[in-house]
Amino acid sequence: MVDQVVVRVVELLRAKRRGAGLSARRTLSAPRSPAVLVPALTMLALALWGIDRGGMWRDEGVTFQVARRSLPEIWHLLHTVDAVHGVYYLAMHAVLAVHPDEVVLRLPSALAASVAAGLVGALGTHLARPRVGLWAGLLYAVTPMTGHYAQEGRSYALVAAGALAATLLLVRAVRTGTVRAWLWYAAVLGGTVLLHELAVLLLCAHAVTLLLARVAGDRWRGWGCAAAGVCVAALPLVLVSREQSAQLSWLRPPDWGDALTLLGDFTGPAPLVVAVELVLAALAVSGAAAWRARGGRSDRWGRPGRPTLVAVAAPLLVVPPATLLSISQVWPLYDARYVLFSLAGAPLLAAAGAERLAGAVRGFRPPGQVPHRAAGALLGAAVVGLAFWWQVPLLRADRLAAERPDDPAAVAAMAAGALRAGDAVLYVPSIGRRTELAYPDGFLGTRDLALRSGAAASGTLYGREVGPAELRRRMAPLTRVWVLTESYANRRSWHPPTPTERAKRDVLSRDFTVTAERRGYGVVLRLYTRTTPT
Repeated sequence: MVDQVVVRVVELLRAKRRGAGLSARRTLSAPRSPAVLVPALTMLALALWGIDRGGMWRDEGVTFQVARRSLPEIWHLLHTVDAVHGVYYLAMHAVLAVHPDEVVLRLPSALAASVAAGLVGALGTHLARPRVGLWAGLLYAVTPMTGHYAQEGRSYALVAAGALAATLLLVRAVRTGTVRAWLWYAAVLGGTVLLHELAVLLLCAHAVTLLLARVAGDRWRGWGCAAAGVCVAALPLVLVSREQSAQLSWLRPPDWGDALTLLGDFTGPAPLVVAVELVLAALAVSGAAAWRARGGRSDRWGRPGRPTLVAVAAPLLVVPPATLLSISQVWPLYDARYVLFSLAGAPLLAAAGAERLAGAVRGFRPPGQVPHRAAGALLGAAVVGLAFWWQVPLLRADRLAAERPDDPAAVAAMAAGALRAGDAVLYVPSIGRRTELAYPDGFLGTRDLALRSGAAASGTLYGREVGPAELRRRMAPLTRVWVLTESYANRRSWHPPTPTERAKRDVLSRDFTVTAERRGYGVVLRLYTRTTPT
């Protein structure tokens, strides 16, 4: 009888172990719980809300006009400028071939943001429990900075999704230690780095994660080989983009104000939401510190040799931004969007802190028939919903074209109301031509006075202009010319950077006078009429 009982117990333990292994594999590969699906669907709904805001801003305009070039023309461009975005432009070439539209331009970012929210949920579920994943994924989805880039026709939302996928694969690789797991990790992270080279900073965060998890030597060797493969794959892109570093000349060394602004964007930016998230994150970190002080024994806070939620989320949140901010003191490279992928660390830590807080309130039992665990998950989701409601004005405002850095669609409409067929137009400086490239209908029938070769033919973003002598020859017979000037070029402190730009200024000031003017949207459109004989 005793023998039969023992055999039965062993069978049950084996069945439980097999079930736990299957559950872990499902969680690691493709979790299909509400903790993943609800944040993903929420993010998708928010990303599609107001996605057609009626105009592209200048960077989206670049994506739109470059991605519609032929593949040889895109390849030609990448040899001179924007190599860092080359893979993204090629991908968008295929997307816009289906239908060249502003909404279609933004759809990949919306879908990538949805995937990223689901991956945050998966990380929280795998590293803690499903309700932590649910809270973290929902908080990620309702953060205004996430929604901003979910509606932008640039690569940053895709990079964030790739970085989170690579982070989840890192956790799997550490737990399984198989060559296949490390290959998947290297492949996904390598592809993410090719989308934007500064995603390589994720390697620094992952190294700190392994250090905090105190993984075995074979895991370090596996990660080292994967990291080396990623760096080798990214090396050609780094070398080419280094030759194009003049593109970043507009960046300045960041200061503490930039760091605090980034922290607010990651955790708010509404002050009340920022405060609550920081308190919850502090609870999570203190809980992890207490676990390490207890000797790192296996309990609900972690297991030795395996990454905990805090060991994953804290380096993800801190290390890439801190590294880029530090490097940028010497070589300015910092812009908040370049480290968007680090934002996910904030909701993960906040959710972990909320879980610790919930665990401390042992005596809480909500009324009704809803089980305690389900009630706790719903209560946390309701708190996230409150954070969303509190920040709805910010989210609504962000869906207006006027909230972007500029509005080329509005500028083109202003130009269309003033220009006539046959009018000559000058752009001061030449980068102002981006409006005409994004919205050519506003300039139909006009003559670009300084243009020597178009953007696509010259392998540039905005075309090449003639020299000063040829420009003067072209302007000599004109009695009137329209000039579209960027607002900063009207300042006395602005100095024309090229001989052609100086020739524009000199001829206009000497031979012409302003007879009409329209202002708005960061530009000035002036009609110059000749005052000297032709």
